[in-house]
Amino acid sequence: MNRRLFIQQASLFTLTLGTAKILSACTSSSSSDAANNIKEINFGVLSTESQVNQKPIWEPFAAAMSKEIGIPIKPFYVTQYAAVIEAMRFGKVQVAWLGGKSYIQAVKIANAEAFAQVIDEDGTKGYYSHLIINKDNAIAAEAKAEGGDKYVVKNAAKLTFAFNDPNSTSGFLVPSYYIFTKNNIDPKKAFKRLIFAGNHEACALAVANNKVDIATVSNEGLDRLEKTNPQARKKIEIIWKSPVIPSDPIAYRQDLPADIKKKFQNFFYNYKDQKLLELFKIAGFAPAEDKIWNTIRELEIAKEIEETQSQANLSEQDKKQKLAQLSQQLKEIQSK
Repeated sequence: MNRRLFIQQASLFTLTLGTAKILSACTSSSSSDAANNIKEINFGVLSTESQVNQKPIWEPFAAAMSKEIGIPIKPFYVTQYAAVIEAMRFGKVQVAWLGGKSYIQAVKIANAEAFAQVIDEDGTKGYYSHLIINKDNAIAAEAKAEGGDKYVVKNAAKLTFAFNDPNSTSGFLVPSYYIFTKNNIDPKKAFKRLIFAGNHEACALAVANNKVDIATVSNEGLDRLEKTNPQARKKIEIIWKSPVIPSDPIAYRQDLPADIKKKFQNFFYNYKDQKLLELFKIAGFAPAEDKIWNTIRELEIAKEIEETQSQANLSEQDKKQKLAQLSQQLKEIQSK
């Protein structure tokens, strides 16, 4: 999504001595004592475009957050989706603006807990994945007329294609499930050439610059491109729109002191700076709980069920056992 920012050094998410002391304070002292020992909080954001385009938005947002929380808040810039999850896992990042798929992974391994959700400009709490093509591409008219998803399924062997990142909801999970898994297609084998561009901006520019025929992108990524590179946006045609995806969660580590959690809640629930909200292309934030993103969990499990059914190297007994486990996981999620 258009708030996901990262720095390149993988070493930045190694657990440092200072971070270890912070986590120790959070778990072994009272809430107020722990809060007093926290001198700085890193706020992780998943990148959909270059850091230079994002800094003018994130630096004032972090400054406002710092004032409300009473602790310096620093944006944590990294270059891969997995990096902010690992940073959160090892305590280098304490709070993050995540995507649905990355949040589900952060819950599993990084002690993450959602407390807020993005409200889009139109008042909804969802967004979309798209397939896009360059308007001047010779296949554009046919792809649009046939339906982008159907065209890709039919002509994959002739096409070059770009996903965003394996941990992206709109840039990988959703299009992968609805376009490929449901049609029993392995995208890693289907295309003439397949790349993972890394973020939404990179996917859009790959299409705009004719580096690939078709790519995935979120509607928010295209909205941001309209602001940052309108000439590139003019070259892009949408040829497929996904079902609605739950909008982004804001999550903190569960071991943050309760009083700091409350301050983060108050900041996000009451944030009204229209200038920055307009730059983010959102209306604000709403209270949220973990189960909102069960739709993403269901998609992942359904995709895994279909992949298991098609695995030729599994014995029938092993396949039956794995499918039973996945079906049980799906039932547990759906019953919540």
